[in-house]
Order: sequence, then structure tokens, then C-alpha cells
Amino acid sequence: MKNVKRAILGIGILSAGLLSAQSAEMTNMLKIGGNVGIAAPSTNASANLGLDVAYQHLVTPGFGLGIATGYNHFFGKDNDGIENNDFGVVPVAGLIRVYPKQTGFYFGTDLGYAFITGDENVAANAPVARPDGGFYLKPELGWHNRHWNVALQYTKVFTGSKGDLPGQDFNAASLGLGVSYNIPLGE
Repeated sequence: MKNVKRAILGIGILSAGLLSAQSAEMTNMLKIGGNVGIAAPSTNASANLGLDVAYQHLVTPGFGLGIATGYNHFFGKDNDGIENNDFGVVPVAGLIRVYPKQTGFYFGTDLGYAFITGDENVAANAPVARPDGGFYLKPELGWHNRHWNVALQYTKVFTGSKGDLPGQDFNAASLGLGVSYNIPLGE
């Protein structure tokens, strides 16, 4: 009888621990997702496709800070005889998110620096060097729940006049849709 009471007590303690762990609020998470967009406004690229990876810590239930990176591939397009090359954007950024409610609408931005990768020249038939990178900005407005985020995003790398050709400004910007999955890392 003593062993049965101990077993019931042990199962009760274990169950209470599991239930409280499942209901505990997760404040640290890894966000993994993808995005697709149209280059906007651009004469050197047509669209982009990317992968996003971020770590977020909820400072309060409605405010998150973190770091973000990933890769965005921009598809070059021909522009009046200029054969623009594809290029990539690799950001290293801080992440800021505001969640007014536990689920629903949210907004935020990523701010940092982005490296531009790819061919050395902007175009296959023009000897103008592509920029190496610049200030990175990615504001987003979206919907979230505990596991998913879906957002309208604008991505921009400010490169100044680097990579500009006569009749064409180099532009690493897109307007698109992003989806990410939140992987809880604990409290």
C-alpha cells in the first residue's frame, strides 16, 4: 500500500510538472522562415526569394528583441540592353517586434548591415562593380500566433550610388510576403 501511495504521489508530481511546463510562457524562440517578393522599384532586379533565421527574446509579453540573418536571392533582369546579374543579400541585423495582443496583429523591423554577394559586376555586359553592402532595413506588418508569423515586408539595402549605371540605379529592395515558424527555446 505504501508503494502505491508513493507511485500515485510521484505520478501526480510528474504530471503537475509537465502541465506547468506546457503552459509556461516561452520567452525565447528561434524563428525560421521564407519570403518571396517583387523587386520594388527596380530596373536591375525582378523578384527575390529568401530564407530568414532569427532569435527573439520577449522582454515583455508584447515586446521582443533579437538578432536576424538569412539570405535573399535577387533575380537580375534585362534593362534596355543591360544584362543584370543575380545577386544575394545577407543581413546581420537587430530585430524589434511589438505584439499588441497575444495573437493577431504585430509590427516591427530589422535594422543592421547587409552584405551583397554575387558576381563582381552589376551586369554581365557592363564593367561596373556591384556594391559590397549597406545599411539594411526590413519593416514588417503581420499576423502572429504562438507558432506562426505571416507578414507583409519591405526589404531595402541602402548602397548610395555604388553600382549605378548610365540609365539605371542599382537597387536592392523588394516588397513581399514572409512566413516564419517559431521554435520555442524555453523561458
